[in-house]
Amino acid sequence: MKKVERVQFILDTLENLYPEVPIPLDHTDAYTLLIAVLLSAQCTDKRVNLITPSLFAKANNPSEMVKLTIEEIREIIKPCGLSPFKSKAIFNLSQIILEKHNGQVPETFEELEALPGVGHKTASVVMSQAFGVPAFPVDTHIHRLAVRWKLSNGKNVEQTEKDLKRLTPIDLWNKIHLQIIFYGREYCPARGHVVENCPICKAIQL
Repeated sequence: MKKVERVQFILDTLENLYPEVPIPLDHTDAYTLLIAVLLSAQCTDKRVNLITPSLFAKANNPSEMVKLTIEEIREIIKPCGLSPFKSKAIFNLSQIILEKHNGQVPETFEELEALPGVGHKTASVVMSQAFGVPAFPVDTHIHRLAVRWKLSNGKNVEQTEKDLKRLTPIDLWNKIHLQIIFYGREYCPARGHVVENCPICKAIQL
């Protein structure tokens, strides 16, 4: 199977299996999505969704968040891990959003990535899912599958993002990255992967 055929087969399979893909992180707007994505670093989406209701009940916007202390935020988000770093980032980015962006989450990659604790992947999720701007967020799971399917050489997530953008239509980026996440969880896990149970790997026989 040639690479172009492999890419099309993968896209068709993902679309057939996941014609509708919900955003895995519970949120109500750009700000709550930003906080949820920040919390998801080295933490499962499932755990984040258990923690954010408590946090957002106290503060679901920047002005309410800065009324909390960093220690109060840390106590709530502790089960997500990296709580000292994340609590400071949440407090500080909320202050910056209030002071520099009139309380609104900025809508450019540059401004998002300038916020504390917000890297390119987090910015990409917010840009794609909150604002509908084409982006291809690559986390460790997408990176792993792209390498497994030989869509990228796997040197780093930055290269994987470039490769996936080059191989797929721009109007599908925002959906494909979610489809790959769901597919990886259901059929193509890092451990205990059974090729015969994985429609893509089974078909392309890598």
